[in-house]
Amino acid sequence: MIRKIIHIDMDAFFASIEQRDFPHLRGKPVAVGGSRERGVVAAASYEARKFGVRSAMPSSLAYRKCPQIIFTKSRFHVYKAVSEQIRKIFYEYTDLVEPLSLDEAYLDVTENKKGIASAIQIAEEIRKKISDTLNLTASAGVSYNKFLAKTASDINKPNGLAVILPDEAIDFLEKLQIDRFYGIGNVTADKMKKLGIFKGSDLKKWPLEHLIDTFGKSGKFYYHIVRGIDNRQVKPSRERKSIGAERTFSKDIADVGTMKQHLSKIAEILWKRITNANKYGKTLTVKVKLHNFESHTKSKTFEKRIINYNFLLQESYHLLDDLEPQKFNVRLLGISVSNFSSNDDEPENTQEQLKLF
Repeated sequence: MIRKIIHIDMDAFFASIEQRDFPHLRGKPVAVGGSRERGVVAAASYEARKFGVRSAMPSSLAYRKCPQIIFTKSRFHVYKAVSEQIRKIFYEYTDLVEPLSLDEAYLDVTENKKGIASAIQIAEEIRKKISDTLNLTASAGVSYNKFLAKTASDINKPNGLAVILPDEAIDFLEKLQIDRFYGIGNVTADKMKKLGIFKGSDLKKWPLEHLIDTFGKSGKFYYHIVRGIDNRQVKPSRERKSIGAERTFSKDIADVGTMKQHLSKIAEILWKRITNANKYGKTLTVKVKLHNFESHTKSKTFEKRIINYNFLLQESYHLLDDLEPQKFNVRLLGISVSNFSSNDDEPENTQEQLKLF
């Protein structure tokens, strides 16, 4: 049986809620979180994105890119409540809902509660209900697996829907630019371009063994997705034990200063994931993998949850120093947060911690 998978992605979720609730923000460039002088952008409206403002960007840089930007305080208790309302709409159609964060989720509607044969119809109904009941817009992608549905949802953003049918998938993927493939980040995309891989048809020419030799275990994933193969199941929501981010380098790193530069970028990605999930933990862990694939980790547990980005970054630096990285050639760096508290609606940036800006 061909599966019917929908990926729903809310459009500029946090910023759109602020613009919905506060009319004076509508049509203006808005950044949620941070301030003009310090902090990090948690979300940016589409008006701000036109100037190059993105989530996880330092607020000072966002202001330089867009001097007229309006910074608003995060209201995670509101975003979480709205997310729960959206999920109730999802559950009207299927129990196979896999949330990725507060603002996006996969739905398997192959067999659904309303007996609707068309996944496209279900996606349109869901988008309309979100618009009618919550006055927010969502984009949707529909296809026969998770990878293609996720890729499709980004095609017609904001407030759009895209469908990739089974007999269209191969042609679509061969023409797709490599940096539009979900799961291929900027660093990997740049590496691929240097190797002559600019779109799917170029990637498809690479044998499996060459992809694995060049990109490690991810090579197998790339081999399959460019052929439209993704057998991952939509897994209903499970409690997350940790949230992390890591980066593998094309060349081993021996300089500690360079390691910390990369660590700051990893921390930005992690902070975005933390704020999107609205999950704040007390335990911070830094991981290094050496040139010989040997892994070392260092953790620290704090009395209170880590709710300040600058604190997370500074403590990550300290943990990296404790690992004495100057003794090694490092091929991977990672940061994770665990030991979550049940109180997940405390606003960010209330913690008086170390300040970097």
